[in-house]
Amino acid sequence: MNSSEHILIVDDDKEIRDLLGRFLDKHGLRVTTASGGREMKKALADWNIDLVVLDLMMPGEDGLTLCRNLRSESNIPVIMLTAMGEETDRIIGLEMGADDYLAKPFNPRELLARIKAVLRRSAERPTRKSQSDDELKVTRYAFSGWALEVERRELFSPSGALVPLSGGEFELLMAFLSHPGRVLNRDQLLDLARGREAQPFDRSIDVQVSRLRRKIEDDPKNPSLIKTVRSGGYLFASEVNR
Repeated sequence: MNSSEHILIVDDDKEIRDLLGRFLDKHGLRVTTASGGREMKKALADWNIDLVVLDLMMPGEDGLTLCRNLRSESNIPVIMLTAMGEETDRIIGLEMGADDYLAKPFNPRELLARIKAVLRRSAERPTRKSQSDDELKVTRYAFSGWALEVERRELFSPSGALVPLSGGEFELLMAFLSHPGRVLNRDQLLDLARGREAQPFDRSIDVQVSRLRRKIEDDPKNPSLIKTVRSGGYLFASEVNR
């Protein structure tokens, strides 16, 4: 990471905002805080935010609503803060497009590690939209009429429409495209998509597969690209050209 990376903390608890703000600032990150949706939107308009730490339970617009709205407009990474033991809320957060989640209470050092991990997974995303193809090497994967431009993290449908991907969806699709025709179990997918940050029994892979199917399958309930292999895992059934 570098000192220019800017983190937005959105939490209605001022004590948590101040604590995390001081801690992350001490570790070389720029930090802006917001108490809710209105301040969050203003911060996103005023600053070039690299990652949002977003509390789930807030008065007014809750974290799920804010995450869904943000994801419809941007691919800025999101780490969701949830109550301890609320697995359903964490799964819903991932379905809304969060890149990772952390249960309260937590050690600030763990949040810092999660921030570093998510930013590292997003590091290939170009920061300058004005970069030309000559300045930016473009690696393309083509499958069933679809095309993924890796360095730009841009997925194009057979009709040429740009289909936005969250960080987790991109990493999962890359894992499939790198291993077409091979059955990958959940542990392998976690390792390929999240590396050392993977957690045992992490159900996020199933959620991300479901989200990815809704974006690339003609019929997500009867998938032809990402097939479920009973007692095995998942298999990417399309031919992949690079």
